[in-house]
Amino acid sequence: MKPVGITCIAWEEARILESGKISVRQFTILVFLIAVGDSILILPAIPAAEAKQDAWLSGILGLLTGLLVVYLIGTVGRLYPRLNLIECNAKIFGAWFGTIASLLFLGYIYYNAVGLVRIISDFMATQIMPETPIDAVHILFLSIIFMSLRLGLETIARASEIFLPWFVLLFLGLVLFLVPQVDIEQLHPFFANGIKPVLRGSIFSATNPYIELVPLLMIFPYVNRTEKLRKHLVAGALFAGIVLVIMIALSILVLGADFTSRNMYPSYTLAKQISIGHFIERLEVIMAIMWIITVFVKASIFTYLLQLGLAQLLKLRDTRVLALPLVFILAGSATAFAPNITSFNYATTSYWPFFDMTFGLALPVLLIGVHALRRRGGA
Repeated sequence: MKPVGITCIAWEEARILESGKISVRQFTILVFLIAVGDSILILPAIPAAEAKQDAWLSGILGLLTGLLVVYLIGTVGRLYPRLNLIECNAKIFGAWFGTIASLLFLGYIYYNAVGLVRIISDFMATQIMPETPIDAVHILFLSIIFMSLRLGLETIARASEIFLPWFVLLFLGLVLFLVPQVDIEQLHPFFANGIKPVLRGSIFSATNPYIELVPLLMIFPYVNRTEKLRKHLVAGALFAGIVLVIMIALSILVLGADFTSRNMYPSYTLAKQISIGHFIERLEVIMAIMWIITVFVKASIFTYLLQLGLAQLLKLRDTRVLALPLVFILAGSATAFAPNITSFNYATTSYWPFFDMTFGLALPVLLIGVHALRRRGGA
């Protein structure tokens, strides 16, 4: 049966754009680091603002909801395991509607990449290098992103394998050092304001870490074994969720719900509380390194997928020709995306979760539904 909206020649050309392969283990590591991503630093403040001391319950509810969405995303990947999402759109929706859906999806990835560049620049310029112009931070960070774009998917995946043990070691050290600061009374009383604040707090807890994994559908065909990818996708998200729930709980237990909700980077402030014998203190560099690792991996993958998707739609033979233009566009867009930190906070807490749900929940449901209708109609 002849494929709808995309020819076999087009499929073959798409294969040429990315000839590399990554292992299932590398894929799971990428899922874990991307899900942790920017959430490990900023996530505790948002459910705490809604649910107060019950924010940890919002984190758990967000994890359970997020895993269901991740399973749905994995189901989309199983429809055509040899095709990435750009090709799936064309095959399921047809040439015209598939192209429109792909352009909108690439716009979603683009805005995510811009947001990641913006947030790491804000963090570096306000917390670590306050006298450094934010544009200089943009250039430094995007220079590394440019290198990852030129080297390709395999190199990013191998770098993630190297980063993972360091992340785990630093995270365990952070938790261990914070145990003496824990105050169980900070969690009381339970459900002081009812269940509704917990539900509202769970929305962002589900969207930012888990629903934003939908761009990984672009790399499903480039994993060595595709038959069990859904299981590994869910596993990576689960491990990331455990880390994030622990960070939310620690923020409440150590800082308190009120201080956590009013702090832009509660996890970073949390690390500042470490004090053992007045000798081991101010270990916030641990959190900074962990966050830079996860944001770098997430930003690199998202920018790479944007490069790959654009190259497919433009029918280019080499994705690397887009690397430099994309870096310049991201550098220019990062400031325009949010002129100040107030507007950035408004974007992330007001409409961004619904933006995520449009592409991470509605699009997969639509793909599965249209695919089922086409099979029933014999198309």
